[in-house]
Amino acid sequence: MTTLPWLDPDQLWFPPADEALEDPDGLLALGGDLSPKRLELAYRNGIFPWYSDDQPILWWSPNPRCVLFPEEVHVSRSLRRTLNQNRFRITADQAFEEVIRVCGESRVEGTWITDEMKDAYIQLHQLGIAHSIEAWNQDGQLAGGMYGIALGCCFFGESMFSLETNASKVLMVHLAHQLKAWGYDLLDCQVESPHLLSMGARSIPRTDFLSILGASVDRDPTQKSWIFQWRWPGPEV
Repeated sequence: MTTLPWLDPDQLWFPPADEALEDPDGLLALGGDLSPKRLELAYRNGIFPWYSDDQPILWWSPNPRCVLFPEEVHVSRSLRRTLNQNRFRITADQAFEEVIRVCGESRVEGTWITDEMKDAYIQLHQLGIAHSIEAWNQDGQLAGGMYGIALGCCFFGESMFSLETNASKVLMVHLAHQLKAWGYDLLDCQVESPHLLSMGARSIPRTDFLSILGASVDRDPTQKSWIFQWRWPGPEV
């Protein structure tokens, strides 16, 4: 039986991502903490936390890795019609705490977004590392949202929700195009789902993901602040 390393909160390190288990896929280490320095180190090395209240902190790096290259975002015919209707306004960093709260509440099967996780990512947001993207309906109500980590030219999506049909898909289209305009290389989706695959995400070997990450995580994107400027061009384009 493989023994997973236990991370001492007083020692800032991770084993290499390629030492993660095959079953369960990607489980790499246990313990540690959710300090900003440890979380940043984790993402820089293709690792993320995912655990429940009754578990120690579990660290993962699955193989393969689901990613969305911004230039490959897929807009279906039905989604194009929704975009043409201009039903949602997309913003960034306008409601981070509400977005992460609703992400947790929206998971009917139980959530891995524990109170400890919320506090940790709110702290990352205050440090300018974690960001939220919001979709607002025409009444000014939050209809969808997503939060994640931005390091270099990589955005690591953590969780999203949709309270209205297609809100999260419209959000993803805007996010992908804005990341492309800012010079980002990839949007990390962690593990695949039908929703993500329908948007153009695909799974790549972990070695390829880590190679892209190594070349991108220390490059500076072109944006100065998280203000979304890209807008859907409309039906005439």
